[in-house]
Amino acid sequence: MIQRLPPRLTPLDTALAALLRGVDPIASVELLLTEAAGCIAAGTPLLTAYPSRDIAAADGWALRANDLVGASPYSPLPLTGLPVWVDAGEAMPEGCDCVLDANAVDVSGPLTLVLAESVPGQGIRRTGTDVPERTPAAADGYPISAAGLLLARSAGVERLSVRRPRLRIVNVPGATATVQMIADIARGAGLDVSAHEAGARDATSIAEALDASACDLLLTIGGSGVGRRDATVAALAECGAVFVHGLALLPGRTAAVGRLGKVPAVALPGSPDHALAAWLALVLPLIDRLSARRPRRSASLPLARKIASNVGIAEIALLAEEHHAWMPLAVGEWPLQAIARADAWLLIFASHEGFAAGAPVDAYLMRE
Repeated sequence: MIQRLPPRLTPLDTALAALLRGVDPIASVELLLTEAAGCIAAGTPLLTAYPSRDIAAADGWALRANDLVGASPYSPLPLTGLPVWVDAGEAMPEGCDCVLDANAVDVSGPLTLVLAESVPGQGIRRTGTDVPERTPAAADGYPISAAGLLLARSAGVERLSVRRPRLRIVNVPGATATVQMIADIARGAGLDVSAHEAGARDATSIAEALDASACDLLLTIGGSGVGRRDATVAALAECGAVFVHGLALLPGRTAAVGRLGKVPAVALPGSPDHALAAWLALVLPLIDRLSARRPRRSASLPLARKIASNVGIAEIALLAEEHHAWMPLAVGEWPLQAIARADAWLLIFASHEGFAAGAPVDAYLMRE
């Protein structure tokens, strides 16, 4: 049976509403820090102060600043004994509040001579300087960054609570490069990704790979069009339900959305540009709902040149930042080099005719 698109393509907002209907955030899990990067924080702990006490910020002599008033190379200050040497990171000795460089103290003669003044706190990292008491390891609803992991490690935290959707990707033979691109993007977004390949491009073989028992969302890649060897949508209908096939979206026209039991499913086209566009327009909002993510970052810049768009169909423009402006790289159809260069993407709604040159637009960043 040949798959056919309906005579009227479904508006993007209608398809997205069908996909998100009944979808709630998944339960949070505790992950080791090595696994938490990119995941969405969910109730992260409040950290203890770091450092937990004053430490030396540099190698040198630990002293008390008030004892060094007036010391200089021309008026050395003799000490009754040898001060304590500290290495960077070591706890400061009791009563010491500064660290002098090695060449600021002369220990070559019978008397120890101080050749410079100091102020309290010089050469010291104070308690809580790096991590104040009760600092959250990460902001709830936002991705856990490398900087957030640094804070957690410094404070001795071993695990963080996150929401990490489980994604099953089914490769319909012939779309391997696109599958690898989507899988890499998904892993970078903190998803738990498992990739599988259908035995062949027929509906029966694809249906056998559509196992939604251990995932929170399922993607198929390839075979969503109307060619003689395209059978993904038929397989999805056989195993579950197809809500929409054929979107008023460029790129991404042949994408489909449905459900396998309670698990939402999206059929992405095999072409990299169409798959990426459907990922941005459909899958990202689904991931955000599952992970209870707060709004994604956008950046507002003026357009370097106008963008024309067809009324009645949503289009996605790829943008590059050039001279503090958004330079349109591609609209509707994307060459691979435009995908590689893009810094941001802009959804142009079906009711919109485009944007004039110089108009400020809010675009979502490709890499946060």
